[in-house]
Amino acid sequence: MKSTHVIFLCLGSSIYHMELGNDTQISEFLLLGLSDVPELQPLLFGLFLSMYLITVCGNLLIILATISDSHLHTPMYFFLSNLSFADICFTSTTIPKMLVNIQTQSKVITYAGCITQMFFFILFAGLDICLLTMMAYDRYVAICHPLHYTVIMNPQICVLMILVSWVMSALHSLLHSLMASQLSFCTHVEIPQFFCELNPVVHLACSDTFLNDVVIYLTAMGIAGSSLIYVLYSYSKIVSSIRAISSAQGRYKAFSTCASHLSVVSLFYCTSLGVYLSSGATQSSLLSAAASVMYTVVTPMLNPFIYSLRNKDIKRALKPLSKEEK
Repeated sequence: MKSTHVIFLCLGSSIYHMELGNDTQISEFLLLGLSDVPELQPLLFGLFLSMYLITVCGNLLIILATISDSHLHTPMYFFLSNLSFADICFTSTTIPKMLVNIQTQSKVITYAGCITQMFFFILFAGLDICLLTMMAYDRYVAICHPLHYTVIMNPQICVLMILVSWVMSALHSLLHSLMASQLSFCTHVEIPQFFCELNPVVHLACSDTFLNDVVIYLTAMGIAGSSLIYVLYSYSKIVSSIRAISSAQGRYKAFSTCASHLSVVSLFYCTSLGVYLSSGATQSSLLSAAASVMYTVVTPMLNPFIYSLRNKDIKRALKPLSKEEK
């Protein structure tokens, strides 16, 4: 009897592991989106489609303006055009899929599609962080060390900074995507988001996610946290330098530039860090989704207005483009 009992235990254990192994080969996830109310779906579709088109068109105009006008071939506008490109790609990783799901009344995203979306989302989010940091450094050098600006921010250095940002962001994204792909997922595959965000996906796993959580926290603090600290430090130096400017008009112009950049930095960093550092992600899914909308959709859409449409140089560069369209 004992031997028979042992055999049944072994067979049961084998079947359990086979079933668990089959559970890891899930073919799709379900994106719950922002609302399940049918009456709200057309409103959400129209709202997010409009925001996406504004984001793409506005940022494309920035890129075209900086390319066409030789007066804008400076480090500040070079970083700005790269930020616009990153913002277009950033929103394009999430919003089109969300619009397709609303239109087809489907919440499905394939497993491979989810991991791929996660990779590109983290890639362009990291690139945004790097570019915002570089733009703060550019303003710091321009205001605090104006005599050395052309030497420090030469074209070779600017291109190198962009390349390093791409490599760092790609490695960071690859790390999280590979770690997420190694997790085991059971029957519960509903993501309380409108896209495959890292934190919700990781917390759906039925295997141990301790290492994933540690890496998420460390990279969030190491990349986004340190970048935010540097931005705040650089702007504290900028404010000290601006206060020493004798011209009231010069002080106003410098303060206006700082306020615009800091508003976008605060919006992006606070919402993104809030999502990734919130310990109760599953208990505050609605709040997390709202914060995600702020830094994935609203911030990239506001980029053309805050950085460019109030800028006289950009307006001058856009005039020939508007005449050509007419």
